[in-house]
Amino acid sequence: MTGARQIWTRARHALASAVLVTVVACSAGPSPANLGAVTESPGATKHLTIGSAGFTESDLLAQMYALLLGEAGYRTRIQSVPSREIYEPALESGRIDVVPEYAAAFADWLNAKVNGPGAGTVGSPDLAKTMAALRKLATPRGLTVLDAGKAADQYAFAVSASFARELGLTTLSDLGKTKLPVRLAADEECVQRPDCAPGLKKTYGIDITAVDPLGVGTTPAKQAVQSGRDQMLLTTTTDATLDDFGLVPLADDKHLQNADYIVPVVNRAGAGGEGVTRALGRLNTALTTADLARLNEQVDSHGRPPKDVARKYLESKKLLPESGG
Repeated sequence: MTGARQIWTRARHALASAVLVTVVACSAGPSPANLGAVTESPGATKHLTIGSAGFTESDLLAQMYALLLGEAGYRTRIQSVPSREIYEPALESGRIDVVPEYAAAFADWLNAKVNGPGAGTVGSPDLAKTMAALRKLATPRGLTVLDAGKAADQYAFAVSASFARELGLTTLSDLGKTKLPVRLAADEECVQRPDCAPGLKKTYGIDITAVDPLGVGTTPAKQAVQSGRDQMLLTTTTDATLDDFGLVPLADDKHLQNADYIVPVVNRAGAGGEGVTRALGRLNTALTTADLARLNEQVDSHGRPPKDVARKYLESKKLLPESGG
């Protein structure tokens, strides 16, 4: 679902089943006294559990990880655990071996876990700085953050194509220069979040007169902009349905959004070996933000199973031999 990843990133989910309760009970991770003393050598068993956060994009990434690792000789299973509060301790303890994550969001989440909810943010629009901060937080917890690829799932802002043509808009800076009042369809948090309404005003000079609380990239939000009720909506860079509503994204030319590039995070002791790093690193040569948007669309709009979509994509990029099915 469009915007599901960002909503999930900031939400707190209740336990959904007895399976999740079991994961919590068995996933203590390193004690505070032992943080900084996680010294296991990098390794990898041949049986790896891959975590998925339970929404389309995470399911697709988990399936791609499983297929690439399977091709490299590992036996894998996918565990759907739709909450960082549950799967991150499981990752530390080795109950889960690999999880697809988002660099800036995970860095900020770990920072709050380690230093308290008032610790602020360590993610930034600079990918190198974000990765350095993330690895500094993850390494003492027995986690290894592999390299980021080209794909990112970040917030994005879109307007109607006719509105953009009429005013010659291609970037958020262009919109700010018009000095026009803008009603924004977004989630309720946008009113206070630095990367949303306040950031649009501070960074781009956009006059956000109201936030219409219709959610992130939802159909009602898109319809509100399509109809002219609102002038802009908050969505994501992997939203492949904007064309269906006659909408176009405006480029974040001053880099308001943080570097939420996709990164595999692994348990160092169980999946930190070169074989896992090499297998998952192959995806970095191919997967782009636009690719991910199209894959999400195939699942969400056309109802195709994530495993089938993932396999066909990897085959098309010559990362897997064609199955012939």
